[in-house]
Amino acid sequence: MQTALLAGGCFWCLEAVFASIEGVNSVKSGYTSGHTEQPTYAQVCTGQTGHTEAVQIDFDERTISYTELLTIFFAIHNPTTLNRQGNDVGTQYRSGIYYLDEAQQAAAQAAIAQAQTQHAEPIVTELQAASTFYPAESEHDDYFRLHPYQGYCQLVIAPKVLHARDEFAHHWRQD
Repeated sequence: MQTALLAGGCFWCLEAVFASIEGVNSVKSGYTSGHTEQPTYAQVCTGQTGHTEAVQIDFDERTISYTELLTIFFAIHNPTTLNRQGNDVGTQYRSGIYYLDEAQQAAAQAAIAQAQTQHAEPIVTELQAASTFYPAESEHDDYFRLHPYQGYCQLVIAPKVLHARDEFAHHWRQD
């Protein structure tokens, strides 16, 4: 079992996609790369804690590789917009890869270079060693699955999930 720590806008979007990927055992929304201990959602939303909304993904590398997860990651968000994903604006929505070891760092550097070939604008995804990951409050768990008809879910998350399901059908969980 391995762990990946990624940020790419609202953590509800990332969780909804990665929870549907074969080989992913769990996805937890939370906060990382900030300076406040035990931040809350309300605090992170102020932009004053330095944290970004992120997901911690536990996955079986025999089923899906870290590199494959990064390919999906770059396909489901815009890594060229600084501190923004669509209408979600603020430092908490920045794109980031937080590596846990040198192998992940090297894979992330290669994935960023590969992603850059797909974009005219520069990739702004931050790449840094993982810091403390603080799990988000329980009301954020399985948000899309529990609230599929909520406005944000319909307008923002559902299209990302559909895109990922179509593009990565060979990785999509069949249960």
